[in-house]
Order: sequence, then C-alpha cells, then structure tokens
Amino acid sequence: MLWVLRLWYGLLDYCMKIIIQLSREEEAKALPILLRHSPGMILPERTYVLADDVVGRLQNAGIRFTQLSREALAPSLEEVAGERV
Repeated sequence: MLWVLRLWYGLLDYCMKIIIQLSREEEAKALPILLRHSPGMILPERTYVLADDVVGRLQNAGIRFTQLSREALAPSLEEVAGERV
C-alpha cells in the first residue's frame, strides 16, 4: 500500500516540460515572470524549457511565444501491450 501512495504523490508532483521561444520584445516582458517562478532552463536563441504552470503564467500575462515542443506523457500499459488476440 505504501508504494501506491508514493506513486500517487509522485504523479501529483510531476509537471510537464514545454519548450518555448520568445521574441526579443516578449522576452523582455517575460523576464520578471521567468526569474521569479521558473526553475527552467535557458537555451540559445531565446529558447526556454519551462514547467507548464510557468507557461500558463506567461499566457495569463499576455506574453506571446512560439511553443516548439511539449513533453509527452508515458503511454498506459494497454497502449503499449495492445489488445491480446
């Protein structure tokens, strides 16, 4: 039973990573949010790897960006194994 609770809490702590790219103007507007809220990673060409909640904060602030990639969730056991005949 303990492992089920650990798995459950692990899923609650999980946050999806999203890769975005900002223009120079939008990056200047986004920096206060990024510096305050994000444990993300900065890549070349104003590209950022951020948690989904930080991306939501940027959207709420009206900051425009291009989403380059979104981390995929792991498939379920049924999706991996397929239907048995």
